[in-house]
Amino acid sequence: NNRGQLGDGTRNSSSTKVDVLGLTSGVSAISAGREHTCALTTAGGIKCWGSNQSGQMGNGTTSLNTTSPGDVTGHTTGMAAVAAGLYYTCAITTSGITTCWGSNNYGQMGNGTTLVNQTSPGNVVGIDSIFGNSPITATYIAAGDNHACVITSNQGVKCWGSNASGQLGDGSTTDRTTAVQVSGLTSEVSQVSLGNANSCALTSAGGLKCWGSGQQGRVGDGYTHDRPYPVDVYGLSNGVIDIGVGNFHTCAVTTDGGVKCWGTGHSGSLGVGGDPPYKKHPTNVYGTP
Repeated sequence: NNRGQLGDGTRNSSSTKVDVLGLTSGVSAISAGREHTCALTTAGGIKCWGSNQSGQMGNGTTSLNTTSPGDVTGHTTGMAAVAAGLYYTCAITTSGITTCWGSNNYGQMGNGTTLVNQTSPGNVVGIDSIFGNSPITATYIAAGDNHACVITSNQGVKCWGSNASGQLGDGSTTDRTTAVQVSGLTSEVSQVSLGNANSCALTSAGGLKCWGSGQQGRVGDGYTHDRPYPVDVYGLSNGVIDIGVGNFHTCAVTTDGGVKCWGTGHSGSLGVGGDPPYKKHPTNVYGTP
């Protein structure tokens, strides 16, 4: 709690649960970055607390720490989702507009620049469009360390920010300051999850595709090469119902109640027993089907 990220009004670490000030009820979603946390309230507002060195509180300042929840400027009502990255935050309004605030060194703000950090929310460029007579907007958002992605209303995926390992999935390794289309994922995506330099998407058919850094098998296709575009995860072309991407490993929940993980195995993160260096393809977690 050295940055106030517990939200209890102090900077004292706690080994037991503490109430976040003013948020003992009325919260519908929560997301945590490295040293800051944000909550979506049932009234449709967003409140953040913790480190603010890059403006990730969204309150128009870079005051170092905020130890209790504060309103995000312009986002006290009408918000539908929030996702916290490393030193930035993004959100979706109820009308499907995507906004971001905080660190912008890799283009995480999606506003076409990398010039300055953004201390209050600004719109992401490149998501909204018209298909036929229907507007395309954002419906789901996920934030990685320095890149973010949305699922659009036509169930496609667009991403922006850091791309050194191909984690934006557009076939390149060029950072993008506005949202770009992920190659091959223009429809039928139901969930997206991001890590340090990896991204994964769950299709409506229950298949799993990942892209980005291939170090230590993180893409899950059986190789250790970076993938700048989505590839099928080995053995998981169907039967997946949930995914979670960490910084260096990924896990998936299957329809039979099983859990499979791959990537870096240090500290027992893969759940396969012992401390294997890595797994290049999904491996059953011990004790699950």
